[in-house]
Amino acid sequence: MVTFPTPHIHRWSLPNGLGTLVQEDHSAPVASVQAWCEAGSILEGEHSGAGISHLLEHLLFKGTEKRGPNEIAQAVQDLGGYINAYTSFDRTVYWIDTPAKGAATAIDILADAMMNSTLPPEEFAKEQEVIRREFAMGADDPDRVASKLLFATAFREHPYRYPVIGHLDLFNRLTRDDVWAYYKARYVPNNLFFVITGAVDARQVYEQLAAFFAPYPRQPLPPVYIPREPAQWGRREVLHPFPTELTRLEMAWRVPELTHPDTPALDLLAILLGGGRSSRLYRALREKAGLVHSIGAWCYTPAQSGLFGVEALLDPPRRAEVEAAIAHELRELRETGVGGSELAKAKKQALAGQLGALTTTRGMAADLGGNWLLARNPHFTRDYLAALQLVTPADVARVLETYFEDRNLTLIALHPAGAETAAEAESAAVAEPPIHRFTLANGLRLLVREDPRLPLVSGVACFKAGLLAESEEANGITRLMARTLLKGTTTRSAEQIAEEIETLGGALGADAGNNSFNIAFRTMAPDVATGIALMADVLLHPTFPEAAVAREKEVQLASLKAEEEEPTSVARNLVRSALYAGHPYGLRSGGTPESVSGVTREALAAFHQRTTTGRNGVIAIFGDVCAQTVRAQVEAAFAELPAGEPLFEPAPQPPVLEQSVEVEATLDKTQAILMVGFRGASIYEPERLALEIIDEACSDLGSRFFIRIREKLGLAYFVGSSMVPGLAPGSFTFYLGTDPAKLEAVKAELLDEIRLLAEGGLSEEEFRRAKEKLLGQQALRNQSNGAFAHTCALDELYGLGFDEYRRLPEQMAALTREEVAAVARRYFHETPQVLAVVRPG
Repeated sequence: MVTFPTPHIHRWSLPNGLGTLVQEDHSAPVASVQAWCEAGSILEGEHSGAGISHLLEHLLFKGTEKRGPNEIAQAVQDLGGYINAYTSFDRTVYWIDTPAKGAATAIDILADAMMNSTLPPEEFAKEQEVIRREFAMGADDPDRVASKLLFATAFREHPYRYPVIGHLDLFNRLTRDDVWAYYKARYVPNNLFFVITGAVDARQVYEQLAAFFAPYPRQPLPPVYIPREPAQWGRREVLHPFPTELTRLEMAWRVPELTHPDTPALDLLAILLGGGRSSRLYRALREKAGLVHSIGAWCYTPAQSGLFGVEALLDPPRRAEVEAAIAHELRELRETGVGGSELAKAKKQALAGQLGALTTTRGMAADLGGNWLLARNPHFTRDYLAALQLVTPADVARVLETYFEDRNLTLIALHPAGAETAAEAESAAVAEPPIHRFTLANGLRLLVREDPRLPLVSGVACFKAGLLAESEEANGITRLMARTLLKGTTTRSAEQIAEEIETLGGALGADAGNNSFNIAFRTMAPDVATGIALMADVLLHPTFPEAAVAREKEVQLASLKAEEEEPTSVARNLVRSALYAGHPYGLRSGGTPESVSGVTREALAAFHQRTTTGRNGVIAIFGDVCAQTVRAQVEAAFAELPAGEPLFEPAPQPPVLEQSVEVEATLDKTQAILMVGFRGASIYEPERLALEIIDEACSDLGSRFFIRIREKLGLAYFVGSSMVPGLAPGSFTFYLGTDPAKLEAVKAELLDEIRLLAEGGLSEEEFRRAKEKLLGQQALRNQSNGAFAHTCALDELYGLGFDEYRRLPEQMAALTREEVAAVARRYFHETPQVLAVVRPG
């Protein structure tokens, strides 16, 4: 039986009340330094509901008596570290992740901020405006609106009913003097504790903190009255109209606090009901009945009264049907009980999730800090998981009987305006905004979609690049270039770029794939011109600073090391290398340690000049905009972009795989991975759609592979398929993870299932379900203007046309099961394959 580790925790309390918890872990030369203040939204007293704790969090790093407004972030960057903070109901936590050699500096920075922040008045006004934009973004986000509405309805007396960010009208009344007084009252040694984990010396940490805090005496803490939430004696229901096309349903029952004896059983119940694709609600409502697009369950148990929730995303006409189905599943579980194997699976999921959270020093520190804050027991997680293992089916039945009554239920439904009933929802016709296409003088194509539902805008610029533009010597250069584009331009530093976009409440990022790279931004509608200008600046005027290039190379090399320790990644790279010998698709997406180390600043600049041209790119801007105005803004911003030529037209074709290949690797791991890879189709070939159907049918929990190999035979931990199309023929891979002792048996079963698929194709039920899921996933994906813009931009860039998404339903309707079977025979029957095995060394 897997047990939870019991690390040695060094714990001290200084004479002034400051707590210190240190967990030494010298397995990696890194550390996480965290300062926890017991100051959250439920502890704001006279300012309750104003969000003063969150506002103070924004201000605390804006300067101290010995560090200026930007010096804190710069000092952390000089360490090679990362700094951030968050505010919750009962805490505000500030943390720095750093190489171990920077731990002492990180401690000094956080201690200084806790005691000596100056909260500059000019920064106060700036951060107020930033948070007002957070309010606006939150008001436009249906998930946030639903969550706030749920807590405001479920709690009538307890300050959990207030959002952590506060209410805007109360927030606007806060003054800098209010925040200063709150800071001086709550940020005192006896209301703080430090948590440090990683490759540190506990005694040195203690001595440093003792020396720093010696001049700061214990202070009286102003009492904060927190009313106890009375019992709920009737169902509460709120149906809230919102500008959205789908209904978000939240059903929640009041449950006890974290330390209550019933909490372990409730947490396991959440996993049983909605913890993954094998959970009861997912299988019943999504996979079998097709009533929801997504569904899950959760249990939130803070230090005081908590909530057990079920959340679902669904079409508006089905709300009543979904509510009834959830109630039916709860009733059936209560009547029939939970089986021993099902409960054992939930316990393993809970243990694995908790252990997974401890793989980083930050995760260890967060766990240790939460244990101390909520239970004053640094080993609470260990004790809790021990209690979890003792939960019986009778315990699950008891909590179902105790808490899941209709009088204890709060129901929130966020739905499209005018969709209060299914009939009204079905009759509401929503006109889809058109996509405007422009071609600029330099060949750059621009797509604009006017969507006034929310005052938000998403934009993306995509350029052909990726593996097809790389060589073995320059492998990984696309990803490295994308990351370093944001590190400075001829007019802006990396810090200025980040500050400018984040002051608007927006975001700017970069990414790279097998065939392209992109720069994407998100802003509020009034700030779209700034978003376009920033995107143009990083694309047209990057400077690739030497220090930033070196730092990003270190990050990319670290990710390659992590990839080399992950069995599925190793197997995937083995398949790719053998399947595409001598072709760019045989290269690794992130490069190799040798190729990444050899990339110079000059090579990045040359690669950028080669790929970032008008005829090689597409920009898509979707949201609350005017198409003609955006066209003028983009034309002005990108006027100096050279026209250039589109890359790889046509794409280089990989050599024919003459015969099947077997490749193998060993890792110091306990599991084995088996993959069988075939040459697939390019995005231009008509067979691609049939392969997508086959992939969908072979990837879910109802697939023939999963049911036979995992469920019936118990030979695999996971099993599925993956299709990767490309501008050149892509790949189709079947994969599984297994016990090394079962490797030969499971290999025979997997190959047999592939043979049966190749000879007989899909069943009628597999075919129908896969088609429905592909159409449903497209509809869900295209809700987001950011995702929709990216899809349309890539389709246009690759020559499919930006409106390729419109053709999918028609193509799907025309595709027959016999055509899919023919594709299965062509690609998988007596076809050369790559069989890759990764086993323990």
